[in-house]
Amino acid sequence: MNKSWSSLSVLHRPSHALDVAIEDASSALEYEIAREKASSLGRLGRRLEAALAALEAFDATHRRGECRGERDVLVDEAGNLLWHFVVQREACGLRDSARVMQDYRVPNEVQGRMGIVRRAARDKG
Repeated sequence: MNKSWSSLSVLHRPSHALDVAIEDASSALEYEIAREKASSLGRLGRRLEAALAALEAFDATHRRGECRGERDVLVDEAGNLLWHFVVQREACGLRDSARVMQDYRVPNEVQGRMGIVRRAARDKG
């Protein structure tokens, strides 16, 4: 019964060959997960930047206290995106959220709304 390796099923291979196959599959899966985490982090970072830019543009074109409701929506959105971004960073092993606040120049008001979802926003979704 002289069979070549290619004709043997995985179940008939020696255990070390199966271990290598499992390790290769595991490594490939870990690589894909890491790629998706990084991709997600990049998308969230760009969305956070856009939300912060929209808030900054709003503040540049409106007097303080004017159109408060519209501004609150922008601050809420930025706070929500900041929360998602910080959580995703932590999932990637990056735990220094103070660095995010500095690098992205996140206003204290946005930091204060990080992770807060108001009832009106929750009811829309």
